[in-house]
Amino acid sequence: MMPGDVGEVTMLLRAMNRGEETAADKLLNLVYDELHLLAKRYMRHERPDHTMQATALINEAYIRMVGDNTDWQNHQHFIGVAATVMRRVLVDHARAHNAGKRGGDLRRVELEEGIAFSNERSIEVIEVDDALAELEKLNPRQARVVELRYFAELTDDQIAALLNISSRTVQRDWLLAKDWLSDRVR
Repeated sequence: MMPGDVGEVTMLLRAMNRGEETAADKLLNLVYDELHLLAKRYMRHERPDHTMQATALINEAYIRMVGDNTDWQNHQHFIGVAATVMRRVLVDHARAHNAGKRGGDLRRVELEEGIAFSNERSIEVIEVDDALAELEKLNPRQARVVELRYFAELTDDQIAALLNISSRTVQRDWLLAKDWLSDRVR
């Protein structure tokens, strides 16, 4: 995305806040490539036979986002919310897919530089999401760092800018959260 586009995204987000009906369509055209890249990153962590495609993930997430009454701040805020909503869409999809399979059939999930998933990824997506939700209650910023670094594959600098913290704080939060999650999902 070009620097001028970032300003235009912010203007369109503010127009959406004011209720301008055409702003959402214009915004989608402007951020679609960025959302598609984000969706592809998320889909790389899903099971190989996943029934949802990146385009469907974008569409579902975007519908949820523009249907919400979020007070949009700027481009970074929008992308951060998009990352969260995409993760929620995939977790909801996994929960629906495994509605009858939940229970004592838990599998080990390892948290390394990334999370190593087995073939039963949808069950593990739910397990990781549950652990991440627990971490969010204890330390919301650490949970957000995990979400943005692992699921959205943003860099430390991108996360730092999004959360308005230093890159060093992102790195520290990542290490602490990774250790906590590793213990939790074992």
